[in-house]
Amino acid sequence: MPETVEVPAQRALPGRKAQAARNDERILEAAREVFLADAAAPIAAVAERAGVGISALYRRYSSKEVLLRTLCHEGLRRYNTEAEAALRDSDGWQALVDFLERVVDADVHSLTTHLAGTFTPEPSMFPDVQRAGELNDEIIRRAHESGRLRAGVTTADLGLILEACAAITLPDKTRSAQLRRRILAMLVDGLAASGKLPGPAPEPGEFAGRWQPGR
Repeated sequence: MPETVEVPAQRALPGRKAQAARNDERILEAAREVFLADAAAPIAAVAERAGVGISALYRRYSSKEVLLRTLCHEGLRRYNTEAEAALRDSDGWQALVDFLERVVDADVHSLTTHLAGTFTPEPSMFPDVQRAGELNDEIIRRAHESGRLRAGVTTADLGLILEACAAITLPDKTRSAQLRRRILAMLVDGLAASGKLPGPAPEPGEFAGRWQPGR
């Protein structure tokens, strides 16, 4: 049966539990680095990068699939957190720009482009997936109401923008971040432009199939 691991918040945990949470954060950060470089890498490479024994890693994550699923679920939660923070701005256009900048800086969509199809999503993820869709819809709705968002831009276009930024990957992380912000600024200018967009927007669910292994 598919499973995912709930990652505890460090600030609420004392003593050994806080240490365990810090170790877990180190494992997830190592997993991100290892699997973004090579999704086919063995789980032992994560243990080595994190500086923990393989048995300790397996006590927390029973398989590579569970680790991949947890990593992506944490990325989804981060996405929702950034969207909710951006929506606190009463200016619909600025909320959209702030959202895009926050998510690009968090580098959430590198997980999508590299790890989609490497594990089977499980039902515990679905409420967060639904929440992400609701937040996306609200961001686009408010941006259109501001009168500044280009006609024809839809919720589904957000993923195209974010994945285009995530595709910029250099060995120097700081330089990657700079160039992602640069291309994002160009794309944001396009969102504010006039004129009809070529071709239809992505269909709902058009990219969903890539999350199924073997697709």
